[in-house]
Amino acid sequence: MKNFEKLLLQNKAWAAENTANDPNYFKRSAHIQTPEFLWIGCSDSRVPANDVTGTEPGEIFVHRNIANLVVHTDLNLLSVLQYAVQVLKVQHIIVCGHYGCGGIKAAMTNKELGLINKWLRNIKDIYRFHRDELDAIEDYEKRADRLVELNVVDQVMNLAKTSIVQHAWKEENRPTLHGWVYEMHSGLLNPVSMLQPGDFIDPLYRYDI
Repeated sequence: MKNFEKLLLQNKAWAAENTANDPNYFKRSAHIQTPEFLWIGCSDSRVPANDVTGTEPGEIFVHRNIANLVVHTDLNLLSVLQYAVQVLKVQHIIVCGHYGCGGIKAAMTNKELGLINKWLRNIKDIYRFHRDELDAIEDYEKRADRLVELNVVDQVMNLAKTSIVQHAWKEENRPTLHGWVYEMHSGLLNPVSMLQPGDFIDPLYRYDI
């Protein structure tokens, strides 16, 4: 049996199990989604949003990319953000990184990795801004984990810098922005940042809304 065929069989088993436990399971999820949360997470296959948070399909709107970045030129991310904020009216946006992130560790090297170098450059900039703190951490793994945290904090601030979030903050007093880091060895989420409507951001990034 080929690997992809195994996935199809597992899908059938999963659908049958959910239907047996709750005959209306898929009828509910087929309705219009009304999630309260937007999750911006890492593409790492070990950090699925629904499993980590114990939520059902339809409860979290999800966008994932390498190292959970919020880049102001990323039209994919911005399209998801706009839809989540303006159409779905989410109350919370969560940026979730994870300790041991391969993207973070790659950004800490000088390896030439092709196209991905352009993406990881955003993380290198964060390292540069916090060089004194990070260079003072002798243990490589601990230094990488601290960069994971600093990256999440920076991405939360990048959300606050968008006109999409600023419009919603002014007009509807939402969403709250959260920065979390997932610990794979324990399965627990570590909150490292939070911004609420009206919290301070540098006036340079505030739009006349």
